[in-house]
Amino acid sequence: MELEHLQRGLDYRFRDPALLRQALTHRSAGSRNNERLEFLGDAILGCEVAENLFRLHPEATEGELSRARAQLVKRETLARVARRLKLGEHLILGAGELRSGGQNRDSILSDAVEAIIAAVYLDGGMEAARGLVRRLLQEEIAASAPTRQPKDAKTRLQELLQSRSLDLPQYEVTDRRGEAHHQQFTVACRVSALDLESRGTGQSRKKAEQQAAEAMLNLIERREEA
Repeated sequence: MELEHLQRGLDYRFRDPALLRQALTHRSAGSRNNERLEFLGDAILGCEVAENLFRLHPEATEGELSRARAQLVKRETLARVARRLKLGEHLILGAGELRSGGQNRDSILSDAVEAIIAAVYLDGGMEAARGLVRRLLQEEIAASAPTRQPKDAKTRLQELLQSRSLDLPQYEVTDRRGEAHHQQFTVACRVSALDLESRGTGQSRKKAEQQAAEAMLNLIERREEA
């Protein structure tokens, strides 16, 4: 009866209910669990979401589509889908996971969603699995809005200076501390034309340069506001 209720929620009836039970079985409950199904379901999910985004947002770039897909297939999104299905009530968990509240854990819920997608694929084919993905993520896909990656601080500083026909900033490592695998860099950023200097620190030269550039942008903004 519990599986009947879940199948109504999925809007899919299994020819082989054993596949659904396996998809709901966490590794803590036995060797015949959903780990392999999860692997397969992840691939089907990613493909179907990618195609939906591709068709829904014809002007989006590859990077924008990739970021939107990552949001839709991430653990938190799938766990939200699982909770809409009340999937936690149907999970088959070992005693330890039950005691620790595994039925409410995002990682276990999201893995089960992926496993169910794979179970539907094995039971009814690709079109059935694709239809399930569209039903489960209908709200999230419709609300998706690919966004452009914000420009980093070094790029913004460079474009600002170029717009004013000023020389590009100069970056110099002024300090380096720590062991080779855990160093801390300090970088100075100088804009000679404005007689300004800023500093940034980070666990790599690149990160320290970005911090220094951000600090320089703040210096220029404060000077102009004064």
